[in-house]
Amino acid sequence: MFVQQFFVKGLAHSSYLLGGETTCAIIDPSRDISMYIEAAEDMGMEITHILETHLHADFISGHLDLAEATGAVIYAPKSAKCQFKHKAVAEGDTFKIENMRIKVIETPGHTPEHISYIVTDTSRGSEPAAVFCGDTLFVGDVGRPDLFPGIAESLASKLYDSLHKKLMKLPDFCEVCPAHGAGSLCGRAMGAKRTSTIGYERRYNSALLISDRDEFIKSLTTNMPAAPDHFSRCSAINGKGPALVRELPQIIPMAPSEFKKAAERKSTFILDIRSYEAFGGQHIPGSYNIDISGNFATFAGWILPPDQNILIVSNSLMEAREAGILLKRVGLDKAIGYLDGGMFEWARAGLPANHVAQISAVELSRIMKKGDELTLVDVRAAGEFEAQHIEGAINIPAPDLRSRYKILKKSKPIALICSTGHRSSLSTALLKQRGFENVINVAGGMTGYSAAGYSQTCPICIAPHVPRIDLQQTYNLARS
Repeated sequence: MFVQQFFVKGLAHSSYLLGGETTCAIIDPSRDISMYIEAAEDMGMEITHILETHLHADFISGHLDLAEATGAVIYAPKSAKCQFKHKAVAEGDTFKIENMRIKVIETPGHTPEHISYIVTDTSRGSEPAAVFCGDTLFVGDVGRPDLFPGIAESLASKLYDSLHKKLMKLPDFCEVCPAHGAGSLCGRAMGAKRTSTIGYERRYNSALLISDRDEFIKSLTTNMPAAPDHFSRCSAINGKGPALVRELPQIIPMAPSEFKKAAERKSTFILDIRSYEAFGGQHIPGSYNIDISGNFATFAGWILPPDQNILIVSNSLMEAREAGILLKRVGLDKAIGYLDGGMFEWARAGLPANHVAQISAVELSRIMKKGDELTLVDVRAAGEFEAQHIEGAINIPAPDLRSRYKILKKSKPIALICSTGHRSSLSTALLKQRGFENVINVAGGMTGYSAAGYSQTCPICIAPHVPRIDLQQTYNLARS
């Protein structure tokens, strides 16, 4: 029995190759299937099985692309009623891959149709060696049950049973192989370690330590992080069957005049993937700004219109193509072109550009001390804001600015701050699209503000993967 994990940054998605001597399965595959094909070839294995634990919410699965490329059979939950060719499996079903016996158990809670695959390496023993549990059990956390409006409490109750009556019945030494790690929004706050064991999670997983069912349900259905827009969209696409990547449009270079003409169509928008300082210096009016070096895929799926064509402003063709891959991961399949020569050629063509003022933590502090008329909007998530914020700041998480911008006054200068400057730059773009002209980005965000000595260190900024239950302890350590 051989296991290889593949980890996709940003989405914090884990998929796996489960192999014997000559054949293998790919579990919860990403849309970037080349990495699985290359890994199998390196090991001298044939991909014969594709195992899905559930209809993934935060990314588009590569099961159809991988099946077409390899001829492997897709296994998926029977209760998901998937519309593509597959083998439907349910509680108690078993199958073999060489010496490995794989048993299916139903583990609903994160989603209604969720299953887990328990693997026994019969060449070594008769007890389970590993469980591929999707988004039911994570390292230090459990799957969130609040993605389905109206049935969150029911799903939380089912999750309690899936955990305590099924997964926790496995041997302590059984390895836990989840579909996500630290940074994913499929849970509240996962640990940074990417695998664990049943025994360790039984002892130290804060969610599992809540033994009372009602308390567990309350904990998993209150104060959860916001769910991005693409979560429900991706689940539906995965159940229906995503378009094959080979059928999607390719990103082509466009001269400034051609780019401008394409951007003027109502079915098209511009996505600037450069850093916030580059975007601030010069950008095309009406552009979105999501820095490709940040949590690009998550915020792209959360913010961008899913049915429109995308034109990309980048530093290079390679960077634009990388963005195209990341966009496809969250179901944004219509990236059709990039600005050849970037903003340098746009400016040389004499075309209009806009800019956003960038100020440092020192400048922000000086402005606020002078009492100048300024609205400071903190665009971090509510939990980040509660952990540490600047007195007088208004908290409007970046995605919420699309609707809550109405409470802000266009007549007053507005400074936007996040943890580093990425989300706040996106926020300046959102406000400028809505007619706000005097917007300012705080470069370095709260990280820079704290480093300059104007506030205590934000506990989430210094330890983003610490479970929220331990934040006060982390905060105390940061102060000492």
